[in-house]
Amino acid sequence: MRPKRLLDCCASDMQKMDKGGLLYSIRASEGRVMVSETIAITQPLLNNITNAELAASQGADILLINMFDSEAPHINGLPDNTAPDQILHTLQRLTGRIIGVNLEAVDPAFASSHEDIWKMKPGRLATAENAKKVVEMGARIIVLTGNPNNGVSNRALGLALREVHDAVGDDAVIVTGKMHSAGVVTESGEAIISEEDVAFFVDQGADIVLVPAPGTIPGMSQQKVGALIDCVHAHGAMAMTAIGTSQEGADVSTIRQIALMSKMAGADLHHIGDTGYLGMALPENILAYSIAIRGVRHTYSRIARSLNR
Repeated sequence: MRPKRLLDCCASDMQKMDKGGLLYSIRASEGRVMVSETIAITQPLLNNITNAELAASQGADILLINMFDSEAPHINGLPDNTAPDQILHTLQRLTGRIIGVNLEAVDPAFASSHEDIWKMKPGRLATAENAKKVVEMGARIIVLTGNPNNGVSNRALGLALREVHDAVGDDAVIVTGKMHSAGVVTESGEAIISEEDVAFFVDQGADIVLVPAPGTIPGMSQQKVGALIDCVHAHGAMAMTAIGTSQEGADVSTIRQIALMSKMAGADLHHIGDTGYLGMALPENILAYSIAIRGVRHTYSRIARSLNR
């Protein structure tokens, strides 16, 4: 039996899916999959409830964890007695959602040293060892991307992608791309990703290519993003549009506009970022985005389904 559309999946369906089933269920949802990113190390908005749980309550299908250190695994808001190697499994059990983790491919030619919250740590690097660790901990999706100022280039992403794919490509869906320049100013604006980069990523093993959502990066119009997504599809992969420019903290009407432009551009998955303030998108924006791309029926169904189903 073929898997269900992700739209229709219960927690038990998601738990038993293999990689092929997950990819099929995403594709079968026809551009109506909602991905919400949250930061592992910030104080949760609701104190002792993880930001990921709050995102799930607003309709997110996939929960992406940023700044998750595989060498010192921790997500603020989880019960204090959670064993380190069970953190992602526990989050999946509490939310009934697919869990993904960001890893970063720092390019030595662009790497920068800074002391802000985004500063790199070895456990967040896009290496085969870290990829294996997070998959063993429960990650079903690995996103190779970059945080601000860390010096993540498209070339470094592609090279890391091959290493990660060879290590865990049979066990995890691999997404690759950048939401902003990630410290490489020569890869900003319209130059953030090219059709050549798309072909490189897919050839190196990407299942899904990440591109900035229309209106989030200067020059990334609906037409520009649409052409990139057409290229992704022509190479046999899927595309995820992403809001990674703090516009996840914009007003609801802006979010709806980005959502519809992303869908018209051909997005298979829709990502909303982690810095409405700091830690996650504004909850009302996750809900508004979800309703814009799939209506209240599917949004409320995702919110209302019991985790015991």
